[in-house]
Amino acid sequence: MTTGGSDGASAGPGPGQVLAAIDIGTNSFHLVVARTTSAVAFEIIAREKEVVRLGSGSGDMKRLAPAAIDRGVDALRRFRRIAEISDAGVRAIATSAVREADNRDEFLRRARDEAGVEVEVVSGLEEARLIHLGVLQDVAAADVRLLVIDIGGGSTEFVVGEGTEMLAARSLKLGAIRLSDRFFAEEPLTSGQVKRCRTHVRAYLGPVVREVRRHGFDVAIGSSGTILSVAEMARQRRGESGRAVSNITFTRKELGKVVATLLDATTVKQRLKVPGLDARRADIIVAGAILLEEAAAALGIEEMTASDYALREGLVLDTLQRSSPSSSLIGEGTADIRSRSVRRLSQLCPEERDHAEHCRRLALELFDATTELHDLGGEAREFLAAAALLANVGIAISHERHHLHSYYVIRHAEHLRGFTQREVELIAQVARYHRKSVPKAKHQAFASLSSVDQRLVRTLAGILRIAVALDRTHAGVVQRLACRREGSALVVEVHAGGEASLELYTAEERKELLQSALEVDVRFQATSSAPPSLAGG
Repeated sequence: MTTGGSDGASAGPGPGQVLAAIDIGTNSFHLVVARTTSAVAFEIIAREKEVVRLGSGSGDMKRLAPAAIDRGVDALRRFRRIAEISDAGVRAIATSAVREADNRDEFLRRARDEAGVEVEVVSGLEEARLIHLGVLQDVAAADVRLLVIDIGGGSTEFVVGEGTEMLAARSLKLGAIRLSDRFFAEEPLTSGQVKRCRTHVRAYLGPVVREVRRHGFDVAIGSSGTILSVAEMARQRRGESGRAVSNITFTRKELGKVVATLLDATTVKQRLKVPGLDARRADIIVAGAILLEEAAAALGIEEMTASDYALREGLVLDTLQRSSPSSSLIGEGTADIRSRSVRRLSQLCPEERDHAEHCRRLALELFDATTELHDLGGEAREFLAAAALLANVGIAISHERHHLHSYYVIRHAEHLRGFTQREVELIAQVARYHRKSVPKAKHQAFASLSSVDQRLVRTLAGILRIAVALDRTHAGVVQRLACRREGSALVVEVHAGGEASLELYTAEERKELLQSALEVDVRFQATSSAPPSLAGG
């Protein structure tokens, strides 16, 4: 059994490892298979795309149709088989259509059980971050400020970034399919439909315009299928040839001419004749092109560069970064996006900072010292670290029942970048159960977790309850923890630098959840002797 103090970071993937990333969009599913060339770089070895039309609906996309779920599961099954050819580990991300669907659990379950693919659902802001990360791999713009626009089927993401830093992001419920279903469901196209669509788009763009103007930008990048189609149509209007679309530039004037051409083609059949238009996009391109034209006018975009890299490439790089030793909350001074976002959110209660940091260190020591009992890995360790730092942010609302407020703040704040919705939920639940009631089947949020995630929450919350108890006075009296086994018992050695009777009493009172999670009796033994090493977590 380990005794704590290790940082728990795993080695990153070495050159030659193959990764597969799947982008589950409202309109299309994308697969990229990439071979790592370093801890921060990769080369694409395979690409696949399937137009699935997973989502539809003119308003909130509340339901995934059974036929759409069938198509999606079939596509994921094929993608997994392609990934297996290269022995690639698969990571799949779902965006707007799944994010908004009331029956998303059905899709996620079938994807796991029938296609063998675990799907992560991300927020709109996390989607924007991954798109920005992907575009950076394709566009030589390291020293300029970028505005990135990605028009999907159900949502559009706007990002202002400089280098790898995302300065601002917005995700709007404006997408090519959503707008098409609402304004262009009937043919032929009419001027009234177009006018109503433009008015609707303009009403949504206001907050984005203010934010983009505040930060400014040097170069505008478009990364979606809609924008790639516009770029190709603009290029063919110029009489240019060639296959590559990525990094093609078009002006706002050229965009206007493309839109005018599309509006003149009042039916899908007519639009199929427009040079450069992908036939699979003929029924939704009008809405997407109008959205792009309105955004360009509102944001002052005179020229845009199209990029074929987007969320899936960002997902590959994000996976590499997650595997890197420096990409974790568990080490001091790390610059990774998740660490920064957790610490930023923790500043809601600056008066709790020292206590939270001390609890984090004690919790990680206890986690490391009990690894052989819980058998949880680095991902769980990072969730524990985040929950420890955020357990008391609910005090910003009210001290009474602040553990419940902490759950709400963590779950609904948009500060936690770099985490999927599942990961945010797990962190929020661990923080919620750091005091008062233990997890119960009657708690709806806990009951909705998988059995694996329920065990993780119970274990991490049990550890965090002890860590918080051992800093009951907020005085940092308990300096270090270590563990040893004595028969069927787990003895937690509490190294204290002063009187710790209140801490020990509180820990005894709160050990039940940990005992249940680890299936072992827990005893505490205090010592005032200084340990040979004070290496922290």
